[in-house]
Amino acid sequence: MNKYELAVVVNAKIEDDARTDVIERVKALITRFGGNVTDVDEWGKKKLAYEIQKMKEGYYYFIHFESDATTPGEIEQRIRIMDNVLRYLCVKQEA
Repeated sequence: MNKYELAVVVNAKIEDDARTDVIERVKALITRFGGNVTDVDEWGKKKLAYEIQKMKEGYYYFIHFESDATTPGEIEQRIRIMDNVLRYLCVKQEA
């Protein structure tokens, strides 16, 4: 099993419930494809480096998980089309 970190930037203009729902759906995707979520860091609302979809701020989340090498590709395919996700990035962590 490899260790990964998934950074997700969520729309800052939605309600708290909707924002937590987005993160729960991402965590459910990870477990659905055989991953194991180890940690979720919420950094809160931060200013974006540049405007995305006419928004200047977003909520940052960092999800740490362990999985096989095929899981990140499956997760990225589905996060790409999720509503309220402005940006995402999944990177493999060095052992």
